[in-house]
Amino acid sequence: MRLGLAGTGRIGTAHAETLKGFEEVESVVVADVDPARAAAAAAKLGVETSSLDELFTAGLDGLVVTAATDAHPGLLIAAVDAGLPVFCEKPVAADIPGTLAVIDRISASDVPVQIGFQRRFDAGYAAARAAVGSGELGWLHTLRATTFDPAPPPAEYVAHSGGLFRDCGVHDFDIVRWVSGREVEEVYAIGANRGEAFFAEAGDVDTAAATLTLDDGTLATVSLTRYNGAGYDVRLDVLGSVSGVVVGLDDRAPLRSVEPGVAPLPGPAYPGFMERFRPAYTTELKAFLDVVARRAPSPCGAADALEAFYIAEACEVSRRERRPVRLAEVRR
Repeated sequence: MRLGLAGTGRIGTAHAETLKGFEEVESVVVADVDPARAAAAAAKLGVETSSLDELFTAGLDGLVVTAATDAHPGLLIAAVDAGLPVFCEKPVAADIPGTLAVIDRISASDVPVQIGFQRRFDAGYAAARAAVGSGELGWLHTLRATTFDPAPPPAEYVAHSGGLFRDCGVHDFDIVRWVSGREVEEVYAIGANRGEAFFAEAGDVDTAAATLTLDDGTLATVSLTRYNGAGYDVRLDVLGSVSGVVVGLDDRAPLRSVEPGVAPLPGPAYPGFMERFRPAYTTELKAFLDVVARRAPSPCGAADALEAFYIAEACEVSRRERRPVRLAEVRR
């Protein structure tokens, strides 16, 4: 199998290294809008390099897109037009109209598209989904999701990120849908700024919380921050009428109990998402090989990305207007 990769930043280089390690992958070709960066990544990994345009005539079997968000629509459509199964990191596009335009453009094609929501491939989240599906938790009453980054991204990133809900919370929104098997009907969201001024200057917040009402009445809360100095903390509590489970409460969770006699977790805390989800990223890309070989359908398509984006959009409207927002208001 010969695979291409567009975008050789941090996650792109990591994905290229993972792809190179699969026995089924005979060669990897990397490209970037910055040819020097692509050349450096290729030299480091011992893979081929090309221009972005030449990727589509390089005899590929599939393409992995890890470029900047504004490049996603064009690369995704070009891959589908070329008949190449494509894996694209979230989001499909920077906004809902752009996402809908891509979906409309590719809807008539049978070329498979997989969108990168790596939490679906994490062992803990998969076990939580299985527990819900088996009925062992009873009926669900509460889900509590958290994504706490240890430090904020650069100001220039924040200015073009789309905001905390669209950039960060979208992973939680997707996983709430996936684990519960339910859809979100209404949200109420709030946000705060207590850190750097560049968040407010970009119209964003550095900390946020949202309450989601699911279509069966289950309540979910999502908490987000860019300033969790204790370390990267991503968890999901899934609580039912019979039992409950928690994802992310392992030896490296950045938590310290103050109850008498309770030993601290050994640590160290995860420094970031790459370290926390490295096994999930590997499993996710292995699933893409099955998609490329047509052994399995896409496990997470563009329509799934759109649903998570709708929730993020509703949360942003709710935060700005300080009111509950039904998903029907933002659907198009």
